[in-house]
Amino acid sequence: MDKYKLRSEKSKLEREKRERDMMIEGARVIAAMVGIQFLDVGGDTLMKSATKDGMSIFIFTVYSNLFALCFLLPSSLFYHRKRAPPPISTSIFCRIFLLSCIQTSVQILMNTGIGYSSPTLASTMVDLVPAFTFILALISRMEILNLKQHSSQIKVICTMVCIAGALTVTLYKGMPLISNAFPNIEMGGRGINISEKSNWITGAILLATASFCLSVLHIVQVNNFF
Repeated sequence: MDKYKLRSEKSKLEREKRERDMMIEGARVIAAMVGIQFLDVGGDTLMKSATKDGMSIFIFTVYSNLFALCFLLPSSLFYHRKRAPPPISTSIFCRIFLLSCIQTSVQILMNTGIGYSSPTLASTMVDLVPAFTFILALISRMEILNLKQHSSQIKVICTMVCIAGALTVTLYKGMPLISNAFPNIEMGGRGINISEKSNWITGAILLATASFCLSVLHIVQVNNFF
């Protein structure tokens, strides 16, 4: 009985330790995701401020990629400091070039869309990426749709909710939270209001296109590397 009790207590402690480790790991993942979202929104806000001061969108994209290169290149060298990096064949080089072109297109479309609209709309339109990815996965037969399963039903409902939310934010801009945030609106000119509405919709279309290209990037990555 004592051995059974000790074994039971030991297994209980091990189970509690595993659950605690899983909770800590989950908290770390959530914290990392929240931090990435803050950095993403901060980058969009910085881009909007830079373009309002006269910087070209293409120059901002080049600078951001150069900054990423200065960070990723030393990281890669540090990661492979004790072992030789894997060889890069012509096929892998072509795939990397294709992914780079798609990623650059996403950056240009995203930055241009933010220039026409706002970082808030960009953060909302990025929610279209899971919906577009699910649709593309169905078309490429990477995902099987069975409406009799609850998982497929949830995926369809979430896709419809994402698209409906993006359309709502695009068609209904709402009033500014700060009265002097948009001085052009206070002028009351009908042409100015129409122009702002047109720019907002144009920005939404560009951001939606960027989200679609980002979904294509995910599909291409899965087909090429996994």
